[in-house]
Amino acid sequence: MRQNSTAPRNNKLKPSSNLIMNGSVRVRVIRTLLAIQNGQSLSSVLDPLLNSLHDGDKGFAHALLLTTLRQWHALARLLDSLADNPIDEIEVRTTIQVGLVQLLYLEVADHAAIHETVEAAKEIEFAHSTGLVNAILRKVAKNPSKFRKKCDKKHSLPNWLAYQLKQDWSEQYDELTQGLRQPAPMFLRVNSAVTSVEDYQHALDGAEIDADIVELTTGFKVANSSESTAATLSTKGLRLHQSTAVNALPDFALGTASVQDMHAQLAAPIINKALMAKLSAEKSDTENTNNEIHILDACAAPGGKLAHWLELISANDESSLFHVKQDNNETSSAITDIKVTAIDNEAPRIERIRENLQRLNLSQHDLQQANNSIALNIVCADATRWQHGKNKKAATNEPVFDAILLDSPCTATGVIRRHPDISILRTEEDIEQTALLQADILHNLWPQLKAGGYLLYVTCSILKQENVEQMQDFITHHNDAAVIEFTEDCNWGIEQAIGRQCLPIDSASGDGFYYALLQKTAE
Repeated sequence: MRQNSTAPRNNKLKPSSNLIMNGSVRVRVIRTLLAIQNGQSLSSVLDPLLNSLHDGDKGFAHALLLTTLRQWHALARLLDSLADNPIDEIEVRTTIQVGLVQLLYLEVADHAAIHETVEAAKEIEFAHSTGLVNAILRKVAKNPSKFRKKCDKKHSLPNWLAYQLKQDWSEQYDELTQGLRQPAPMFLRVNSAVTSVEDYQHALDGAEIDADIVELTTGFKVANSSESTAATLSTKGLRLHQSTAVNALPDFALGTASVQDMHAQLAAPIINKALMAKLSAEKSDTENTNNEIHILDACAAPGGKLAHWLELISANDESSLFHVKQDNNETSSAITDIKVTAIDNEAPRIERIRENLQRLNLSQHDLQQANNSIALNIVCADATRWQHGKNKKAATNEPVFDAILLDSPCTATGVIRRHPDISILRTEEDIEQTALLQADILHNLWPQLKAGGYLLYVTCSILKQENVEQMQDFITHHNDAAVIEFTEDCNWGIEQAIGRQCLPIDSASGDGFYYALLQKTAE
């Protein structure tokens, strides 16, 4: 999904980078937290933690780890207020914070939380801290409601990030910072080429899994022939009442459904609809006889949005590019070949794309077997330099794509609810570096877009420097970039000077995503 740079490190943290999975459940969680503070991502350490435990301990370990991460910065401030002297040892601080979570958020019995946490301090060879650990936890255990209120009063973010959100979202600040501390709901995308959202909801009912249909409406203005017309589309997904293991979902292994945030499910329908508008305008021009289109998914891993786009293309309905309506509302089947290119910059992430497409029956072999004229090419490449059909030393990037979906690298601040380690790993310097990376990718890909083509810029960030400000800077340097306005038909996001911004405020809504749609004009 995002072309990530190396995870940032906090230079003040110097725990061991070796993740040793032995000892009690609490010790393993402490060691996992130390690894995250040393720069490892939650996604890289969660499975080793859970796989090292008996089934009966996995639920507690998962809750303890995730809750500690979500409340991390608030707990750190509470700890500083409880200690008579600064606690500099990271291992000791982490151990106490794990103990605080048990008392304040997980409702573990006082004696068990205190005793087991003190024992954990001994196991990690910090026995000299047991008196301090015991004293602080006992103080909190005497009045946990008081200390939880103190912990919940403000945000649980690094101060630099809280300050930036205050600058960017002053009206939504309180709701936003509290919302980022909560777990995110689980959403499903149903493969429209296989079944309908309604039918899959019935299948979930049969499996005793409760889910609601969520429908997002999107409207935007597109140039159709010589006029500007409004295009509208509806995106449906399912929100589960409770998170569920994927192996419990009906026909999940067969590719009938995928786990994907609801706001992320907007990307493929929007760029697909824009491309259909382009094709419709071209088909009304009798001089245009091009029957082949070429589309690009840039920074495509892990492949959710790519898969969604392929599902839409493959579906035998009005969303398919093989069934484009012309101005006279007649359906045209003039498109005979669709070439899809997907790029990402790391081989393991490319493999993840292939695995996801394989499960969804959307590999190149599957597409050929389905007798669709769809050619899929997945490339491991750096989006800041890659040029279609050219070697790395080539200087001419020719316009070849009819549409580009750029799921841009970002700080991922919009998905902190799902990846709470982000608030530990990210630093203030990352914003500027990421914005520069985004600009480099945009400047490299834009010349490869045909005149009349569309580029959908997407991030899962809630920082304006990476989103609307990035777009404003881009269009000032590209006279051939026209902003496509989203209309009042949209029932998602907040209107920006360019594009729309979703914020993860509502506990039932999707993550923080930004969308901006650009069209390349003739020079």
